[in-house]
Amino acid sequence: MLPISPDTLKPLARKYIWWKTPDEAVLIPERVIAQVMDIGDYSDVQFLASQVGDEVLREVLIHAQPGQFSERSWTYWHYRLGLCAVDHVPALPSRRELPVGEGFASHTRDPG
Repeated sequence: MLPISPDTLKPLARKYIWWKTPDEAVLIPERVIAQVMDIGDYSDVQFLASQVGDEVLREVLIHAQPGQFSERSWTYWHYRLGLCAVDHVPALPSRRELPVGEGFASHTRDPG
């Protein structure tokens, strides 16, 4: 858990994590921060960066979950935070694919 005041994130949570209440959303500050980094408008991104600092933004980006960032945002933040050289942006996080036979279907019983 990041050491960030929930009061700082609640206005952003209300706007960017609309499917949860702000009180629920700020329980996972990394999710709120990642969402603002991905789809936030300029003023919200600037506010967030001024409140949490680049080190927190780096941590959120480094530990991002699959699907949290668009390719465009992923690239922008890697450059903006000095995490890579030009043309050396790491791949987006991806879901691990299970080998054939290890998925849900392989663990279900045949009712027949």
